[in-house]
Amino acid sequence: MPIRSMNLEDVPAVLAVEQKAYEFPWTKSLLESAVKSTKYCAVLTDDNNDQNIIGHGIISFVVGEVELLNICIDPDYQGKGYGQRLLQHLVDEATAKDNHEMYLEVRTSNMDAIHVYEKFGFNEIGRRKNYYPSKQGREDAILMALPLID
Repeated sequence: MPIRSMNLEDVPAVLAVEQKAYEFPWTKSLLESAVKSTKYCAVLTDDNNDQNIIGHGIISFVVGEVELLNICIDPDYQGKGYGQRLLQHLVDEATAKDNHEMYLEVRTSNMDAIHVYEKFGFNEIGRRKNYYPSKQGREDAILMALPLID
């Protein structure tokens, strides 16, 4: 599955994946702003159709550090290693730009994602109370970090 930079024409398809995968998806305007900014935005596409977006990731660079802002795989494609492939691509992009650490927040209830992040070497470094919206009100986030340069 090819990975390429996201462009504004991709936003409707990316938004559709967000809405399918997340209870509280990013909005169209947030996605458009990310593409127009200095953030690195990538899409994972179908082998047979470069316009069939099955996942996306967004990272932000800040003085030697990278924050993973969003990574999402269409639920129909989850559990097949595509999220790991996309995460590796984002880690590689961050490393290539000489960043020393990557950070992320993940819902405490998202055990599948937590296991993937731990497999990549991310470690829990803190928690953010009531960080995410949820049907029950708010949910904590686990703050994780991955060293990129030894």
